[in-house]
Amino acid sequence: MALSIGIVGGGINGMCTAWQLAQAGHAVTVYERATLMSGTSCASSKLLHGGLRYLENFEFRLVKESLHERNQWLQRVPHLAKPLELLLPVYKHSRRGRLTYAAGLKLYDMLSASSVMPASRWFSAAQVKSQHPQLQTQGLLGGFSFWDGQMDDLALGLWVTEQAQEAGVQIKTNDTINRLTPNGSVHLQDGSEAQHDALVNAAGPWAEQLAQQSGIQLKHQLDLVRGSHLLLSDPCQQAWLLEVPGERRIFFVLPYKGQTLLGTTEVRHEIQEPVQCSAQERAYLLAAYKQYFPDQACQVVGIFAGLRPLIKSADNPTQATREYAIEQHQSITTILGGKWTTAMALANKVCQHINTQHQLQYA
Repeated sequence: MALSIGIVGGGINGMCTAWQLAQAGHAVTVYERATLMSGTSCASSKLLHGGLRYLENFEFRLVKESLHERNQWLQRVPHLAKPLELLLPVYKHSRRGRLTYAAGLKLYDMLSASSVMPASRWFSAAQVKSQHPQLQTQGLLGGFSFWDGQMDDLALGLWVTEQAQEAGVQIKTNDTINRLTPNGSVHLQDGSEAQHDALVNAAGPWAEQLAQQSGIQLKHQLDLVRGSHLLLSDPCQQAWLLEVPGERRIFFVLPYKGQTLLGTTEVRHEIQEPVQCSAQERAYLLAAYKQYFPDQACQVVGIFAGLRPLIKSADNPTQATREYAIEQHQSITTILGGKWTTAMALANKVCQHINTQHQLQYA
């Protein structure tokens, strides 16, 4: 039996969920308070990746799923997503040694056994220096090469939107939702309301706030973490995964549209704060970059920031889980957490969850 389903949130999780539900035969309407893909979903590091560093938090299920989904995106939309080779240099002063990285990358390769991309490789210091003379070489032991995917998050998100619309999804933008009710009613800021058989709260960083406004007590709490990025004017010939000097945190230096993409930070954020890169974050990223590329120009030509809606799980946001959760409160399904790469896998689970809930209701 087809349902009328309202989805709050026009980011990647909301639109993937809308697409999957429409393909399952449901009548779907998406409510977005601004424009589609205008928040977190267009402010990522532009990577489709398994999350190599998540292995340190023992998130093996998530990494395996992410690597599978990375490969699916690369096959599904090769005009918007492509394989990307990253280089991870190891120094005498690195917080993780060569053996630690080798073990992590071996596991990364094993969890991505079905991938057509090359396995990770080790290069000597001489080989790295020869190929990348701009890199700081003092104390360099060598470097690992490994592969992930890169995409244009906005373009890919809008492609998903097109597929959803072709499947029959109705989209309402610039519609702020004040609250949801257990019987499936959506109350908009303009005073109007719409009735549905089921609702999905896919508001990303604002999902917990919407739940509170709707009188819903969630089992999970969100830990909002701001990630800021810089765009430098000079082109980048090689993608890099680097340790922040003196820390265990990592950051990326990536080629992106003829420029250099530098990021990201991890700063706890309150929902009412403006989502923008601070002066401290800008200085932090530039200082880390200059440690590795002291002779490179640092002309900043672009800055953007986004909010990660992480599930609260650790005092240090770097160690917070990247897993997601699905909660049910009568007719309302709430999505908490999630990452760009796994948006389609999450959408499939939400679709199965709603179908199961409906079958139980009418059994």
